[in-house]
Amino acid sequence: MKLIKRSLFLQVMIALVIGCLFGYFLPHIAINFQVFGNGFVKLVKMLIAPLIFCVIVLGIYGAGDLKKAGKVGIKTLIYFEIMTTIALILGLAAAYIFKPGHGMHVDISTLDASQMTKYNENIHAVTGVSDFFLNMIPQTAVGAFTGNDILQVVVFSILFGVALSMLSKDVSEPVASFIDKISQVIFKIMSIIIKLAPIGVFGAISFTVAKFGIETLLNLGYLVLIYYATVIFFVIFILGLVLKLLGFNIFKLIRYFREEITIVCGTSSSDSVLPQVMYKLKKLGIKDSTVSLVIPSGYSFNLDGFSIYLTLAVVFIAQATGVHLTISDLIMILLITLFTSKGAHGIPASAIVVLAATLSSFPVIPAIGLVLILSVDWLIGILRAVSNLIGNCVATLVIGVWENDVDKKRVHQMLDDPNWAKNELGS
Repeated sequence: MKLIKRSLFLQVMIALVIGCLFGYFLPHIAINFQVFGNGFVKLVKMLIAPLIFCVIVLGIYGAGDLKKAGKVGIKTLIYFEIMTTIALILGLAAAYIFKPGHGMHVDISTLDASQMTKYNENIHAVTGVSDFFLNMIPQTAVGAFTGNDILQVVVFSILFGVALSMLSKDVSEPVASFIDKISQVIFKIMSIIIKLAPIGVFGAISFTVAKFGIETLLNLGYLVLIYYATVIFFVIFILGLVLKLLGFNIFKLIRYFREEITIVCGTSSSDSVLPQVMYKLKKLGIKDSTVSLVIPSGYSFNLDGFSIYLTLAVVFIAQATGVHLTISDLIMILLITLFTSKGAHGIPASAIVVLAATLSSFPVIPAIGLVLILSVDWLIGILRAVSNLIGNCVATLVIGVWENDVDKKRVHQMLDDPNWAKNELGS
């Protein structure tokens, strides 16, 4: 009992099991519990914008060298683009080889187009290249914090941090000290909210099981299976190889973030652990300046699980609706998704909306086919969010090592000895 009381991981796991049982056996009651999951995620999202502002400003100011900060940013974007491209290609390859939609012969005239309405309304948010860059700039400084767009917060925070670094010490130091104190308060609030994670997970998973049921997975189980296998392959072999080249172990990194991963599994949202992940990466031995730049930008530019899903789903819909795709078609899908996969964060139901936008850019495939996967998007979303989280944690380590901003000895201590890491995190 004492072990359960001390371990957030065990509490969340128990909440997951109880939530599944409650949703399955008492669906008429569990269907009302979504408020607990949504409430928990909203509490965390409430802190994300001010937290990102604080850590980016302090990271740039603490780095002292603006040229170095710019170099970190460029290297980060290069790494993100490489990994995103690999993930998109992997999703295409999995769909092409295993053919999850082959033989379904779906008559698109029988599909309910009304289910697409609420997603089509948000397709305008997935824009072209020029609009994408313009949308990164907030209308007002305050708007960056109220619009739920991480990229806009990042842009304003970088400008603020750069300007602060260029001022004289008598002006910049009091401002930096004040922001540092604010960040400490935010992290303390986060430590209070994170204790509510089991309640949030219970509410989210019980509602999900009650609404969709286990039986909805049967028809599309093969697609879900292929997606899970592809993502697991990407995490273990692609990200695992990247970490191995740095001298680290992917399984130990996953164990280090097991509490955050279980929360993401329950809420299907990586937002729910963003502040906690940044805190633990710093404790791992990575400099604040690197963590503060890589993680916030990664939430828009480095969505590995989302990228795999995007290309896999496009080809699945084509196969299910009888559309034959040539190699040139697959290359065109890859080029389109290289753009549509960016900056989806902050759009309601972003995965479905971006998928709809991708299909609208490739009219050969009927966009109405998207209806086929709506019932399992919640299940796919669990591993999608988890893999996005793991991918960004790996990216932070990669950029940290690349810039020599990592205490490798401390990283090994934290990853090799869970008890030592637990004591350090609690200090």
